[in-house]
Amino acid sequence: MENSTWVTMFTLSGLNESRTNKNIYFAFTLLLYLLMVIVNLTLITIILIEKTLHEPMYILLCNLCVNGLYGTAGFYPKLLSDFLSDSNVISYAGCQMQAYVIYTSVMCEITILTVMAYDRYVAICRPLQYHSVVTPSTLGKLLLFAWGYPFCSILIAIYLTSTLPLCGSNIDKLYCDNVSVVKLSCTTTTLSNTYGFILIIAQFAHAFFIVYTYIQIIRACLKSIEQRSKFTQTCLPHLMALINFAIASLIDVFYSQYGSMTLSQSLRNFMAVEYLVIPPLFNPLVYGLKLHQIRRRVFRACARDKVTQM
Repeated sequence: MENSTWVTMFTLSGLNESRTNKNIYFAFTLLLYLLMVIVNLTLITIILIEKTLHEPMYILLCNLCVNGLYGTAGFYPKLLSDFLSDSNVISYAGCQMQAYVIYTSVMCEITILTVMAYDRYVAICRPLQYHSVVTPSTLGKLLLFAWGYPFCSILIAIYLTSTLPLCGSNIDKLYCDNVSVVKLSCTTTTLSNTYGFILIIAQFAHAFFIVYTYIQIIRACLKSIEQRSKFTQTCLPHLMALINFAIASLIDVFYSQYGSMTLSQSLRNFMAVEYLVIPPLFNPLVYGLKLHQIRRRVFRACARDKVTQM
């Protein structure tokens, strides 16, 4: 039996392509990562410098973009270095850190989306009470929960995994994740699996709350043309982000539980990283295009740059 303290390195075997393909993937991944950083930083900067956007909805959107940068920072730098290396390994501590960053980012995504759903619910279903309900103090507490709950709960999951003795060091993915490490255990993983199941139930509770709020929002919109317009302008981007995240998460869960080695490596890699690729790029683009306040600010900045260059 090989104890977890003796496993100092893990091998990430998701990359089994030739050097030529690795170079192509490196160039494409670098451009994709830079694009994600640019669009998220652009949206964050606009929200921070534009005082008219210092409202709960935009503050929450800013947090969503910050989380996108945080999650991608835990994945892309390591992946880019692996494309340039013949030996795709990661230390035990590095594996734990990467799994922690990726899992907390995923959970923060759903908690922030939950808070955003609550904000839109109050804005549309209880508009006269909005400013008395969603106060700066309340918003601060909700954001503290949205960030604090994932960081604390995943820390426990990583700790439980670190106590498991391991009988292997090969992870058939492009990155480290807690589920893959638990599968390498030589002993029973009941405690880790039970805790993981509890976390999944909690995620479903968040999803149920979001669905409930949107049922109420849609009911309110059916009664008023004005509310319908507000839904299209502010809720539709959030709903699109939510659907995109849900699909991406389901693909990852399906792969983790039922991924078959008969599938091609490229397809397995896509299923494993889809939720690390699409949401960080999709969210700022959708919000930037759909929310006219942000769109107007971007156009104004571009027009100012053109005048300066003339």
